[in-house]
Amino acid sequence: MRSSKFHGRYEHGGRTCEAPQCDGAGEFRAPGNRGHGFDGPGEWRWFCLDHIREFNAGYDFFDGMNADEIHSAQSPTSGWQTETRAFRPTAGVDGLPRWADFHDPLDAIGARAEGIRQQAKGRQHEQFSRFTPMEREALNVMGLTPKDDRARLRRRYSELVRRYHPDRNGGDRRHEGRLQKVVEAYQLLRKADAFA
Repeated sequence: MRSSKFHGRYEHGGRTCEAPQCDGAGEFRAPGNRGHGFDGPGEWRWFCLDHIREFNAGYDFFDGMNADEIHSAQSPTSGWQTETRAFRPTAGVDGLPRWADFHDPLDAIGARAEGIRQQAKGRQHEQFSRFTPMEREALNVMGLTPKDDRARLRRRYSELVRRYHPDRNGGDRRHEGRLQKVVEAYQLLRKADAFA
């Protein structure tokens, strides 16, 4: 079933208009007796162009709602409490708050962001904990992260030596102290068990 981009017309696929005594093609859909819900998409009623215009002229979305329900449906945040796949506790980010736990969408967004930050800090701490304090300092000197491997360590060492060695940078000796730190950091990290 394909919709025309701008008009709302669907290929009728043999459907006829549901208006009484109309044989026109049912190319325009309207809400049926059962709306969208937990069980999936609702039912559609199908009309020709003239009858869909007639249906739309008399359709009342708020029919059957009391004043509080109408006010709630008109709110800019209406429907935000609905739990979607991304905000379920099992969405791959266990333990984070769900939309339904909050009355204000901004509070929910803030709490999720804080939960994600805390999880990231926890993962980062786990990654750094396999290195000794001296090895962590050496990683900082080299500009590496705990995710990097021994091959990345060698490439980074080569880059830094080219940058700071006087023979490679036109005889500039201002960076010899930095070069010495890079060499010491590399010597420590190349033997580190954490890279095994």
